[in-house]
Amino acid sequence: MNGRKAWVRGIWLLCLHTCSLAASFEEVKAAHQPSDTVILDRQGDVLHRLRTDKQARRGPWRALTDISPAMRTALVLSEDKRFYEHSGVDWQAVSAAAWANLWNTRTRGASTLTMQLAGLLDEDLRRSNAGRSVVQKIGQTISAQSLERQWRKDQILEAYLNLVPFRGELVGIEALSQTLFGKAAHGLNHHEAALAVALVRAPNAKERQVALRTCQVLKSLQAQADCEFIAPFVSNALARRDYAADEGIAPHVARQVAPTRGPSGASQRITTTLSAPLQRFAVQTLQTHLRELSGRHVQDGALLVLDNASGQVRAWVGSSGPLSQATQVDAVTALRQPGSTLKPFLYAQALAERRITAASLLEDSPAQIQTSGGLYIPQNYDHHFKGWVSTRTALGASLNVPAVRTLVMVSPDAFHKQLRRLGLPLPQSGDYFGYSLALGSAEVSLLDLTNTYRTLANGGRSSPTTLLPPSNTAPTLTPAPPPALDPRAAFIISDILSDPLARARTFGTDSVLATRFWTAVKTGTSKDMRDNWAIGYSQHYTVGVWVGNASGAPMWDVSGTTGAAPIWAATMNFLHSQQSSQAPQAPPGMVQQRVQFEGQAHAEAARQEWFITGTEQATFDTASQDKSTLANVGRITSPTHGSIIALDPDIPPQRQRLTLQAQGHNLRWLLDGKKLAQGNQALWLPWPGRHTLQITDAKGKVLDEVKLEVRGAGVKKGTPASSP
Repeated sequence: MNGRKAWVRGIWLLCLHTCSLAASFEEVKAAHQPSDTVILDRQGDVLHRLRTDKQARRGPWRALTDISPAMRTALVLSEDKRFYEHSGVDWQAVSAAAWANLWNTRTRGASTLTMQLAGLLDEDLRRSNAGRSVVQKIGQTISAQSLERQWRKDQILEAYLNLVPFRGELVGIEALSQTLFGKAAHGLNHHEAALAVALVRAPNAKERQVALRTCQVLKSLQAQADCEFIAPFVSNALARRDYAADEGIAPHVARQVAPTRGPSGASQRITTTLSAPLQRFAVQTLQTHLRELSGRHVQDGALLVLDNASGQVRAWVGSSGPLSQATQVDAVTALRQPGSTLKPFLYAQALAERRITAASLLEDSPAQIQTSGGLYIPQNYDHHFKGWVSTRTALGASLNVPAVRTLVMVSPDAFHKQLRRLGLPLPQSGDYFGYSLALGSAEVSLLDLTNTYRTLANGGRSSPTTLLPPSNTAPTLTPAPPPALDPRAAFIISDILSDPLARARTFGTDSVLATRFWTAVKTGTSKDMRDNWAIGYSQHYTVGVWVGNASGAPMWDVSGTTGAAPIWAATMNFLHSQQSSQAPQAPPGMVQQRVQFEGQAHAEAARQEWFITGTEQATFDTASQDKSTLANVGRITSPTHGSIIALDPDIPPQRQRLTLQAQGHNLRWLLDGKKLAQGNQALWLPWPGRHTLQITDAKGKVLDEVKLEVRGAGVKKGTPASSP
């Protein structure tokens, strides 16, 4: 008796559950979750489709009018002939099924499409491996009648076709159509519809059984149907997997913006900042040029386009696609050596610190620089030296030795800190890289490096990039960050990088880098030709290109103008096919003056040159060192800035002298503003406290300084000991 009461109570609760929780058609449709995330460009055009739900394969919801008439007809004829007549339960079929069970004969069953849909919508009513219980069958009947009262017949049929599981992981008619037949659901013919309906009845049946069932369904559609070729047709269809998990023209962007989600995740159509026409052009251009370079052992490449004003990404091509053996590697974010592309920021820092001007003469000659690891001997790309050259020529022609000499002035540690302010996340210290930092020995990504050039395009102001457009919520007003680089130095560097004559010594006067509109560009090649770069900007866009091999293998005979540069130029021309690009206006604190060069065997021609106000000079002469900014470069090499020195009380003070070392000529040492010693080396007996160590030239001009701290017991503060 108690068992019967519990059974009745269970039915009552199930009825209450199914009647109260019946969702509307609109709610069910809105809750449908495709297994793919669709990536859109800024105008709403589809860029990419990415599989993000690994539990099941579902396509987008298809309206009943977008499903072929053959499929709709075959489903009703096979599964529920009186679908349009009953109100959720086919009592005639129920009577027939009961009579058949009495005589132990098999029939189709009495479950209507509406009842099956009720089982798909409610987890409590879903069929298990052992079948449905009596309570579940009663609940299914009640739920089906409730659905029929609230939904139209076309809504029931539409929902069923979108939610019914087929073979394996396939759920819904769109996923089945794309996977087995390589077409949308609206294009299914009678044979394909018959196979689809056969899989509804027995999703995981053996191939022979599916073929027999397909033939039966086909004959219900076409009385004279010929089943002679059904078996091979079914075999071929079940073997196909045409619905690619990932397809489109922006695979790396899709993985950036669409995190993997489970079956409970929300359906996603993500709008990005990309431009579909530009993305297609970038993909095609990169692949076309890399095919031309295949004979030079170049396989991979990447391309990035940024909007200067907003930092929004307009194109992101992370690999050369089918040409690459590493298509999953995103070369936009991979770390590579940047080569000479760091030089503009080095010269910009030296300009901002007023160590040089754009017309200052730098010596391009053999150099041997003493470091803690031994001699550093930089070489030019062509292994030739140009003698005395101006800063403009040194940067434009990408000469290595003048860049290293400039880094001696600035110091690796200071340059490293400047690069970090510009947005390059270099984890090691400047001393770790040493003077090779001038030639790009650090590793950076194309994304970070291109955005750093965008800082130059924006007059020294740095801001992050984004792949997603701003939200509709009102933005919070925040004060603009201070410039990461002196805007006057940024302007001079842009002027040099846009000057065809400045790069003529290395690239000629008519190189691929010259555009018919204003652009500034720099190329770079890393050690052993493993990476080749071209990065530059116009008034509106910054474009970065990298070519090489994801494996790190060297290229063969690829220069700055044959590797990445043609791809950069083609992209810039596409961007400005109908848009102009004007040169930037000089910021306040700038002056332009005519300069001339004397005393050189190959003197540069007189020209108008830009200067930061107060640094202008009319004549530059190699014969007079006083007129060359490099004449007395001074730098403290030991100790480094920020050093902490600990004194040991058990060691006699005279044994704890600190060796001071510097580079330059006619140097004078000052400690806390007082004279200490002269020359390139000195010995100092330290005492506790914080100190400022400086070197000056013979005229008292401070060339470099470091701050340090001494801790522990030592001699009493007094007159500092000088070197012998």
